[in-house]
Amino acid sequence: PHRQSSLKTSQCRLMFAHLIPSYLTVNIEPLPPVVAGDAVTLKCNFKTDGRMREIVWYRVTDGGTIKQKIFTFDAMFSTNYSHMENYRKREDLVYQSTVRLPEVRISDNGPYECHVGIYDRATREKVVLASGNIFLNVMAPPTSIEVLAAGSPAPFSRYQAQNFTLVCIVSGGKPAPMVYFKRDGEPIDAVPLSELPSASSGPLHDSRPFRSLLHRDLDDTKMQKSLSLLDTEYRAGRPYTERPPRSLTPDPSLILQPTTENIPETVVSREFPRWVHSAEPVYFLRHSRTPGSDGTVEVRALLTWTLNPQIDNEALFSCEVKHPALSMPMQAEVTLVAPKGPKIVMTPSRARVGDTVRILVHGFQNEVFPEPMFTWTRVGSRLLDGSAEFDGKELVLERVPAELNGSMYRCTAQNPLGSTDTHTRLIVFENPNIPRGTEDSNGSTSGPSGVRLTLVLTLTVVLELT
Repeated sequence: PHRQSSLKTSQCRLMFAHLIPSYLTVNIEPLPPVVAGDAVTLKCNFKTDGRMREIVWYRVTDGGTIKQKIFTFDAMFSTNYSHMENYRKREDLVYQSTVRLPEVRISDNGPYECHVGIYDRATREKVVLASGNIFLNVMAPPTSIEVLAAGSPAPFSRYQAQNFTLVCIVSGGKPAPMVYFKRDGEPIDAVPLSELPSASSGPLHDSRPFRSLLHRDLDDTKMQKSLSLLDTEYRAGRPYTERPPRSLTPDPSLILQPTTENIPETVVSREFPRWVHSAEPVYFLRHSRTPGSDGTVEVRALLTWTLNPQIDNEALFSCEVKHPALSMPMQAEVTLVAPKGPKIVMTPSRARVGDTVRILVHGFQNEVFPEPMFTWTRVGSRLLDGSAEFDGKELVLERVPAELNGSMYRCTAQNPLGSTDTHTRLIVFENPNIPRGTEDSNGSTSGPSGVRLTLVLTLTVVLELT
C-alpha cells in the first residue's frame, strides 16, 4: 500500500507540473561603443523550460517605426536543432543566439531586437513570446583635417591692427571630436566665444593678466631683427619698397630671360607701427558642428586674435583632434609666413612686337601662408589696357606694341604677415612679320612708329653693352 501511495503522489506531481505555464526570459549582452570596420557579435541569451518555436532578430530604423528582419530560426523546419520532448520532466535550459557583423559600418548604428518564441507547457497550441533589445553605438574616427585662414587672400595692414582667424575643419567623425589649437607645440589658452568678431572690428582684448610671448616665440636672432625694423621706423627711415632705384647700366648677369630683366631690389615690407606690442595675444575660440546625412559630424574650430606680424611671422600653429576611435591625436600644422622673393616667369621667352605676353608669379623663395594676394602695376605709367593696376597671379599683355620695350612692371605680393615688391623689365624685339613703320601702340599701322622702335632698340643695345 505504501508503494502504491508513493506512485500516485509522483503521478499527481507530474500532472500538476504539466499544467504549470512555461516561462521565458530574454536579454541581450550589452556592448561598449564599437569602431567602424570592426567585427561585432550580438548575443541574445534566453532561459526557458518550454519547447523552442523560433528566434528572430530585427534591426529597428526610423525611430522604431520600421523593423528589418536580419535573422530567423524556425524550429519547425530545423533538422539539427534538439529541443525538449519529454513533458514528464521539467527542465531549465539556457540558449544563446548570436548575430555577427563581420565589418560594422556607420549605417549599422542603431537599436537591435531579439524575439524568442516557445511552446507553452500547459497548452501545446499556445506560444510564449519575449524579447530583448540593445543599441549598437558605432563610432568612426575623423577622415580629414585641414587648417585654413579665414578671409584669404587678405592684404598686409601697415598702420592698423587687424584680427586674424585660423579655421580648422575636421570631417568624418562620429561622435563629434574634440578640437583644440597649439602654438609652437604649447596648448593655447583661448577664451570661448559664441560668435567671432569681424576682421574689421577693433583689436581683441581680455582682462587676463599680461603674459609675455617673447620668451617662447622669439629667439635672439628674430628678436634683434624685429627690434631693428622698429628702430628703422622710429628713426623715420622706413624701408623703401615703393620704387626700385633706376640704373642706366644694368648688370647683364641679372638678366634671367631675353624677354625680361631681373631687378635685384626685392624688399619685404615689414614696417611695424607703434600699435604693435610684444605681449602675448588674447585668443578667442569658437566651435560649430554640422551633422552629416551619414551620421558623422563636421566640426569647425575658429581661432581668432589680433595679429602681430612682428611676433606671429614664422609662428607654428597646429590643430589637434582627440576622438575615442583614435589611438593618438590627429593633427594638421601651418606656419604663418610672409611672402618673400616671388619667382617671375614670362612667356614667350623672347617677346616680339604683336605677341601676347604673360607674366606669372611661379612660387616664392619660401613656403607662404596664408595665400597671398597679387597686384600688378606699371612703374611710371598705366597698364596696356589703361588701368592703374591688376589683381591676380598672372598679368597678360595682349599684342604688345614696340612702345612697351623697356617698360618696368611691379608685382606686389602680400598677406597679413607682410608684403614684398618684385620688379621686372619687358624687352620687346622686332617682329620680322611686321614691317617697320606699320605698328603703333594699339597694334594698327602708322608711319613714324618704326623710327621710334629703332631708337628704343638701339638704346637698349647700347645700355646692355655698357
